[in-house]
Amino acid sequence: MRRATHGRLASSDVSKVTDFTKRLLVGRALRSTELHGQLLPKRIALPVFASDALSSVAYAPQEILVILSIAGVAAYRFSPWVALAVVVIMLTVVASYRQNVHAYPSGGGDYEVATKNLGSNAGLTVASALLVDYVLTVAVSVANGVDYVGATIPFVGEHKPGVAIGIVVVLTMMNLRGIRESGIAFAIPTYTFMAAVIAMIGWGLIRLFVLGQDLHAPTEGFDVVPEQVNLAEFALVFLVLRAFASGCAALTGVEAISNGVPAFRKPKSRNAATTLLMMGIVAVTMFSGIIFLGLKSGVTVADPAHVAEGLLGTDGRPVGPAYYQEPIISQVASAVFGADTVLFILVSAVTALILFLAANTAFNGFPVLGSILAQDRYLPRQLHTRGDRLAFSNGIVILATAACLLIWAFDADVSRLLNLYIVGVFVSFTLSQTGMVRHWTRLLRTETDASKRLHMMRSRLINGFGAVMTGVVLVVVLVTKFTHGAYIVCVAMPLLFLMMKGIRHHYDAVATELAAPEGDVDTSMLPARNHAIVLVSKVHKPTLRALAYARATRPSTLEAVSVGVDPDESARLREEWDRRGIPVTLKILDSPYREITRPILDYVRSLRRRSPRDVVTVYIPEYVVGRWWEHLLHNQSALRLKGRLLFKPGVMVTSVPWQLESADRLRGRPEPSAPGQVRRPYGRDDTQLKA
Repeated sequence: MRRATHGRLASSDVSKVTDFTKRLLVGRALRSTELHGQLLPKRIALPVFASDALSSVAYAPQEILVILSIAGVAAYRFSPWVALAVVVIMLTVVASYRQNVHAYPSGGGDYEVATKNLGSNAGLTVASALLVDYVLTVAVSVANGVDYVGATIPFVGEHKPGVAIGIVVVLTMMNLRGIRESGIAFAIPTYTFMAAVIAMIGWGLIRLFVLGQDLHAPTEGFDVVPEQVNLAEFALVFLVLRAFASGCAALTGVEAISNGVPAFRKPKSRNAATTLLMMGIVAVTMFSGIIFLGLKSGVTVADPAHVAEGLLGTDGRPVGPAYYQEPIISQVASAVFGADTVLFILVSAVTALILFLAANTAFNGFPVLGSILAQDRYLPRQLHTRGDRLAFSNGIVILATAACLLIWAFDADVSRLLNLYIVGVFVSFTLSQTGMVRHWTRLLRTETDASKRLHMMRSRLINGFGAVMTGVVLVVVLVTKFTHGAYIVCVAMPLLFLMMKGIRHHYDAVATELAAPEGDVDTSMLPARNHAIVLVSKVHKPTLRALAYARATRPSTLEAVSVGVDPDESARLREEWDRRGIPVTLKILDSPYREITRPILDYVRSLRRRSPRDVVTVYIPEYVVGRWWEHLLHNQSALRLKGRLLFKPGVMVTSVPWQLESADRLRGRPEPSAPGQVRRPYGRDDTQLKA
């Protein structure tokens, strides 16, 4: 007896230590009713959802010049036109997505638009593209930020993968504390970055056009030995298109606001549309200003491989392999503010920081999309539930794990990771805008109000133009980047698509197999034993079998108990329970913290206190799967609950299994009749249920 008591105390101590550690890292648990307090005002939503798009200006202008440098510095003359094309695409996408957030404010974003207007396959294509792109956003942003820091701190440069993974872990912990807390933490550096870059652009323009001063970048006068000379017209066009495709990295993150509308305060759609417009204006201003001042100050950049090969130099002498090529934004800051000034250091520091924080956009988009896909049964249902801090914790952890694996596999090499980038986002752009065109066309067929029709036609025109433009960019990106690494994404997306289809097929098959028929219940679900409480999640065959099993034991009291995590689901359960006329009292326990185990334990404990001499028997209906991978797709709450109940004195736990066909128990054959089943069919004597 002493040993058993010691074991229970040890188990309790371990539980307390685990809970303390969790609260220290993540924070106190929040009630479901506190969700409204986690919603974001526009001033916080902008840094939360726009950090990815805003950070793109740190490397998108440079990517344009790097690609053009293949033909030498003379090819820089095409960069203003390439930048103008990127700006047109960016403004088009922002205008298009403003229509999206008004039409589909539920948070499904591109996935919901494509599914409802183009079908489930198109929706899954968009979902697979976005999931891949979110993982790449974290990997690229963090790796790029490590590059900035590694230029000044040798230790970071020597251990890039390890440092990058450590930063991902820190971001994960911050996001597990809840979207509002992470938003407040990231707001100051994001706004500082915006202010510093816009001030740099403004002062640079004043020096050029008001004071009449010249700007001189550190690489002014440098030259790049062309990798290819005397390019044919077709080859030159292809090179310009490739530069355009790289510059379109500036558009990444625009779709995040469309997927994050539920996180905004009311009126959600209007606030999301306003935030999207602010983000677009700021991003276009920063992108245009940086590339303009870069060209005016004589910035020269080349591919790092070309620098190592000695193709970058000055006065005919190569710079050498030890040369560190400053990013374009640092060179512009040096030209505008002067090297090693306080403002130059500030711009460089906040640029590195914003690249780290850009990953936060994915930490807000991926879990929400994963929750919606789980609700639609395309991903494991555990992704649909919120954690202690009302964040989708499982999705956050999965995103962080995938990003860390990618960083480790590619050795945190930005050049290699960047070639995988933006393919997925333009797949989602194109299908989403095409779906919006069909959305407006469908509404126009029934709308008779002239002013509303005019608004719909204008919206359809905007989305139609967006679909054409993003479709063209998608083709350009695929053609120019396929052999440079984009093929990996083209393989990963179909694999993810097929995996989600397989998960949905499994869930559909299980739902069909478990569906309880209306009317009389199959008598094969009637064994014979005892009862006190039957746990209920929904009305299906396992539940009805557990009720029948409990009924056969002729208990002195019998009630069904469910835990109310979602009010809507509880209401539907109550309605179905009453409609079926199940002659057992249904009790729904309130669970403000969305826990399943604790409310049941507390309820059982209260029964024991009222009648200490009685034995409480808990019947847990559960179905049994046969394949190892199926266990990953189903909640293990029954196992956790049994483990806790076994330590409660005076409590008996009985599992009532329902074997699925995959468990290889039934093989499609009906079970043999239970003793007395033919003489006493279900429903003949229900008085015993009404105790």
